[in-house]
Amino acid sequence: MFVWEQSDWPHWRYDASVLATALASVRHAQGRLLGRMEGLGFALRDQATLQVLTEDVLKTSEIEGQQLNPDTVRSSIARRLGVDIGALAPADRHVDGVVEMVLDATSGFAQPLSRKRLFAWHAALFPTGYSGLAKIRIARWRDDADGPMQVVSGPVGRQKVHYEAPPAARLAAEMDAFLRWFNGEQDIDPVIKSGLAHLWFVTLHPFDDGNGRIARAIGDLGLARSEKSAQRFYSLSAQIQRERKEYYHLLERTQKGKLDVTEWLVWFLACLGRAIEGAENSLAMIIAKSRFWERRAGTPFNERQIKLINRLLDGFEGTLTSSKWAAIAKCSPDSALRDINDLIGRGVLRKTEAGGRSTSYELAMVSLDVST
Repeated sequence: MFVWEQSDWPHWRYDASVLATALASVRHAQGRLLGRMEGLGFALRDQATLQVLTEDVLKTSEIEGQQLNPDTVRSSIARRLGVDIGALAPADRHVDGVVEMVLDATSGFAQPLSRKRLFAWHAALFPTGYSGLAKIRIARWRDDADGPMQVVSGPVGRQKVHYEAPPAARLAAEMDAFLRWFNGEQDIDPVIKSGLAHLWFVTLHPFDDGNGRIARAIGDLGLARSEKSAQRFYSLSAQIQRERKEYYHLLERTQKGKLDVTEWLVWFLACLGRAIEGAENSLAMIIAKSRFWERRAGTPFNERQIKLINRLLDGFEGTLTSSKWAAIAKCSPDSALRDINDLIGRGVLRKTEAGGRSTSYELAMVSLDVST
């Protein structure tokens, strides 16, 4: 029996006393992070928002197995936020669609969530009317013409059904009830409401595809309401991606259980707390980046050097070698070595301990002290 087959569906229950400590901790962390960001000034807040939204868009798609180009995502967000990041990558309508949904969810947090708005998000996610090679119903509830909506895994013929959503014939009434609840006033903390909304929507699974991404956008909308802020300084989607296995495991167990969702909300609050904690580290990197360039104002760097230094300041994954420099900067190996040696001579880069063919480089003396 799935949760929506319970006789008292959709009357969710949870033990508030079990959640009280975790909720208080999350609320404190939210307030502390917002307070720190308020003291940074507009330029750094814009950079933080750009970084967080880029990660959010990348990771909410990655959870569903879709890999987007980071430069394209960052450029799409920068265009919409009016943030100057230099040269912009060409537009991509698939990327733009995810960006538009994520930004609308957070910047328009005070606006009601409606059927029309959800349909617009869905259309933005699938601008061609296709999910991969499959044509799907766009901006309409699913119709189950090909059978019930199921979440399955495994090879054809030996597939395991993890979840089956409510029949399509019930969706209009089910979604109306969900939207009335989401837009209504209840005696419930907005953070808890965000976690419930995420679970409720993905349980209904009202679209042919895109339900997970839209559920996470709804959750972000709820979190923005809890903070009364359109700017995002942490990415819950990125944290869910890091905990993807546990996320799906708990979601399946909850959807096959009773209407007591205390366990789901315990995990949701813990995951959110870890996302905010991670944002503190991202904030440290943003401030270090700002201070790095402030200390070197007026120092001449070429475009390739600026691009690679920023990559390192943003947390370059792996080791930076001359061949990687040449590939990222789109230059010859000789130009890459000249760039690198110039920066070593000026004390900006240094060689790591590894040598020979594995010679790699890192930034020299970049402090992450953000206490002031």
